Amino acid sequence: MSQRLELTGITKRFPGVLANDNISFSVRPGEIHALLGENGAGKSTLVKMIYGIMQPDAGEIAWDGVPVTVTSPKAARKMGIGMVFQHFSLFEAMTVLENIALGMDAKIPARELEARIGAVMAQYGLKLEPHRQVSTLSVGERQRIEIVRALLLDPKLLIMDEPTSVLTPQEVGQLFETLRKLAAGGCSILYISHKLHEIKALCDTATILRGGKLVDTCDPREETSRSMAEKMIGGGLKDIQKPVGRAMGDAKLVVSHLTMPGEGHFGVALKDISFSVRAGEIFGIAGVAGNGQNALLLALSGEMPTDDPEAITLDGELLGNLSANYRRLKGMASVPEERNGHAAVPDFSLADNAVLTGRDRLNMVTSGLIQPAVAKSYTSDVIKEFAVKALGPGDLAGSLSGGNLQKFIMGREIMQKPSVLVVSQPTWGVDAGAAAAIHQAIVDLASSGSAIVVISQDLDELLSLCDTLAVINEGRLSAPQPVAGADIEEIGLLMGGIHGDMPADTGEAALANPA
Repeated sequence: MSQRLELTGITKRFPGVLANDNISFSVRPGEIHALLGENGAGKSTLVKMIYGIMQPDAGEIAWDGVPVTVTSPKAARKMGIGMVFQHFSLFEAMTVLENIALGMDAKIPARELEARIGAVMAQYGLKLEPHRQVSTLSVGERQRIEIVRALLLDPKLLIMDEPTSVLTPQEVGQLFETLRKLAAGGCSILYISHKLHEIKALCDTATILRGGKLVDTCDPREETSRSMAEKMIGGGLKDIQKPVGRAMGDAKLVVSHLTMPGEGHFGVALKDISFSVRAGEIFGIAGVAGNGQNALLLALSGEMPTDDPEAITLDGELLGNLSANYRRLKGMASVPEERNGHAAVPDFSLADNAVLTGRDRLNMVTSGLIQPAVAKSYTSDVIKEFAVKALGPGDLAGSLSGGNLQKFIMGREIMQKPSVLVVSQPTWGVDAGAAAAIHQAIVDLASSGSAIVVISQDLDELLSLCDTLAVINEGRLSAPQPVAGADIEEIGLLMGGIHGDMPADTGEAALANPA
């Protein structure tokens, strides 16, 4: 049997970077094949060549045993290659249905397309409102559009880049079951994920890249998550070091009966949210994308102030109705889930992006004038401390890989040593080594007395990192509980809406009696 996809000696160069260096591997029909590597290892460049977005400088791509030149994504789709990108190709001013229609090479009547979308969503357990405008969607919901759009093409090879970041544990299981059915029917799957336990559970083969080179091809079922991570980074993986018996201080951040309308027509309203975070505490908020996480971060950061000053307090000072800039001056820092355009301006240099949030606390602006030397020095420190793969402070944010940009953004905020840090999806799309470094930096910040709020869809991350955990669903927050002894299955049920319209103070009962 010929290979579905075979790469031989694939090489791709960019100015100053050898992104792919003589890479050769193959994918069989019906095989679920993992592609692993650190951020910047060359995974995205490789799959872009398979999908026809760019051409290799050397080497050969063979499809079903025949050498081919994949001239464009349209040509790739015609061959039977579908792809779900980590960075989405969507028009924000258009609806979900319109965006999916644009991705279809054949013109399909709107009603027929909507019916097909509904069938795919029902099969995969994905939720989307076809007539909702993309600009109102969370990052996770936008990813679902890409998944549905790819599956509508009935591909022979499906490339999936971090597809489970928006799903509960139960939904991940459903997706894996569907992917296995696709594979059993002959569809090959090239699966990119930093969740190595998923690779072990799902994939038949794993190809590991490091520094643009292929360093190993292995059976992930015979590996451990740690061994694969260490092959990716070329060294030992550090465990999170939490100080033993660390004591929590007084409450630094207090949220009291926070209620806010949702953004636009489709935004999820926040409903009577109350919690507190002590000095030295890491407070985790779990939830499936689209349940009010964005609104909560905007409310906490001050980008969307409330009318009630008492809804949010920092060290006893009423902040609910005050601006994001004022809150930063008082010691709060925040990281939204959307890297490009929200957390960073792609067309700005890294130094200019540092000025956007550090100008006052780090004295980057004096008498209204930016101090370039201060900004560049701080940016260089962030690049060094967080191992950001960039040539220097002058690099454009948009030129970095997604994971490296995330490392820079997290470092930019953490190194300001805020009194309170609110962060959404701190390691989304980041490799195991970088995730461990970010987690350790968060723990160290908490150990110094800061209060941390981590909003994440990755339960493994929250359970390993946090001291306290709550679940947000439909804009309501369940009762906080200590992470020690928490049950991932029960939390997954809460994420899926098991508590429905119950008030937050009944969340413990839901955990105790999930049925």
